[in-house]
Amino acid sequence: MAYAFKREPLTQAEATKLVDSCQTLQEKFCVWGLLDTGLREHELIGIKRENVDWQKGSVIIWGKANPKTGEKTRRVIPLTPRVKILLEQMYTVHNGIPYSLKTVWRVVHRVANKAMIMRKCSPHVLRHTFAVASLQAGLSLPALKAILGHRRLATTEIYLNMGNEEALAEFRRKIG
Repeated sequence: MAYAFKREPLTQAEATKLVDSCQTLQEKFCVWGLLDTGLREHELIGIKRENVDWQKGSVIIWGKANPKTGEKTRRVIPLTPRVKILLEQMYTVHNGIPYSLKTVWRVVHRVANKAMIMRKCSPHVLRHTFAVASLQAGLSLPALKAILGHRRLATTEIYLNMGNEEALAEFRRKIG
């Protein structure tokens, strides 16, 4: 029997500790960028200046090619004010995003250690945390599917799992 891998998002308290532990532009860009957008790490470091709509506060991401048609999917990702400011700083200071995938992974692990988060914390855990937080805030599953760039709603439904603490807290808020 095959067991499904269950991804555990960070709790709200852990996400706050992670955010508060960021000090440098690099740490803020990597951690806040992933937590606030739900982007995959390669999408975050691949953001091009010409794909940012500074007025609307969004960025266009070109996703994976469809295996049948070869067409790449286009999605528009909203930017939080703090990520928009960080992107502006990246293009001002570095004229782009000079980080590798390895750098993003190292930064996320380093900040998680500083924040004393004792369980696995990776760029994908931050994507999962974004997805769960978005659903908890009331974003619809189809809207989340579009932002995350999934082809099938069933893929997005994987992100419906909550950590035990969040499930208990929601039960107490809504049921008693």
